[in-house]
Amino acid sequence: QLPTGLYKKVLVILHDSVLPYMNEPTLMMDFLTVAYGIGGAISLLALNGLFILIHQHNLEYPDFYKKLYSLLDPSIYHVKYRARFFHLTDLFLSSSHLPAYLVAAFIKRLARLALTAPPEALLMIIPFICNLFRRHPACRVLVHRPGGPADMSEDPYVMEEEEPSESRALQSSLWEIQSLQNHYHPDVAKAAAVLNQSLSEMEDDISGLLELSASELFDKEVKKKAVDVPLEFEQVRGLFGKKNDIFAEHFSLD
Repeated sequence: QLPTGLYKKVLVILHDSVLPYMNEPTLMMDFLTVAYGIGGAISLLALNGLFILIHQHNLEYPDFYKKLYSLLDPSIYHVKYRARFFHLTDLFLSSSHLPAYLVAAFIKRLARLALTAPPEALLMIIPFICNLFRRHPACRVLVHRPGGPADMSEDPYVMEEEEPSESRALQSSLWEIQSLQNHYHPDVAKAAAVLNQSLSEMEDDISGLLELSASELFDKEVKKKAVDVPLEFEQVRGLFGKKNDIFAEHFSLD
């Protein structure tokens, strides 16, 4: 049992300052798997070390994707380690051997959580989802399924289900991204509209979007050159300013 603060300090540096210098990095398997099961920020930070052990030292973790799926909650778009988490999640979902139901479950959960995410996170997660469609064409049924649910209660996807195979994601549709096409931020609406067209074969580079912050978005908007927009193009006539209005015959704006 370690204090939470100490867990975080260790896990932040473990993957690049400890594991590469160990004669037997596999000795850290138990520590990392226990840390991965704790939840919250500690689980996110344990991903780096687990990634090294899985890819370089043949660590087998049968419930790895189930645990990764359970880490997706509303806070994932707001945490300090968001960039690190999505960078590794992108790597873990890059294999073409993953079953379609698993990838579809990740897509649906990310899209559902995106409904309450800030704009800077949405500008990253929408291209992230598009890349998953490019890697796993079997999941495109979520976009091209006609007659999606009329409201959220009719969606067959079970958000509360912890097992991805039981979430019924492949029977659903991606109405969440369609909702984001009406987002108040124009860049988000434009990004979400990409799914209305055929996706290109080339994946989007999301490395520059992983650490996008609200202040950067604000600075970008502030630096835009203002365009003078005519607010009135027809001279006001009468009380309500409508053409051929009966009020114009009886009232004036003197």
